[in-house]
Amino acid sequence: MSTAASPLLIYTGDGKGKTTAALGHAVAAAACGRRAVVVQFQKGGGYSGELFAQTCLPALTIRQFGHGCSIAARIRSGEDTCRKCGECFRANRDPANPYAAQALEYAARVLRDERPAVLVLDEISHAVRRGLLSPGQVAALLDARPPETTIVLTGRHMPDELIALADSVVECRAVKHPMKDLKIDARRGIEY
Repeated sequence: MSTAASPLLIYTGDGKGKTTAALGHAVAAAACGRRAVVVQFQKGGGYSGELFAQTCLPALTIRQFGHGCSIAARIRSGEDTCRKCGECFRANRDPANPYAAQALEYAARVLRDERPAVLVLDEISHAVRRGLLSPGQVAALLDARPPETTIVLTGRHMPDELIALADSVVECRAVKHPMKDLKIDARRGIEY
């Protein structure tokens, strides 16, 4: 068995599939009984499908740090759909909100106290690009990771400073997508 540190993986690009790929790593680890934690930056709707996975996999934790949706319970139950009001996006981009800092602090605590097999920092690039976190803060977290923890970063336009630290970088690019090409709206259980 190798004593090398577990890899740092990045999924970036303008196409779909970044979060899905990262969740695949977390689910695979949790399904084998290994601890996996997903920290979702700037997401707080509380109704995305991946949140339900943790009820089936005790080794998986998914925590959202972002503005909640006022109709999340109705969306979660299937009674309503996202109205695309944009309230959550505007609130999550507001530097007055503490969500990004809280998410980074939680991730640091998980690394230190739980030493999971997989830690996903979902949509972290958005928090960095919007100046809510610095690349240096994220790099410091990555430097503090235990050697047995694989960390996965996701988000569009991943900063070059973070890409330089990665062992693997995948750029997701849409060739075709039903939301764009067929004008099909985001579907519960598929896109969220």
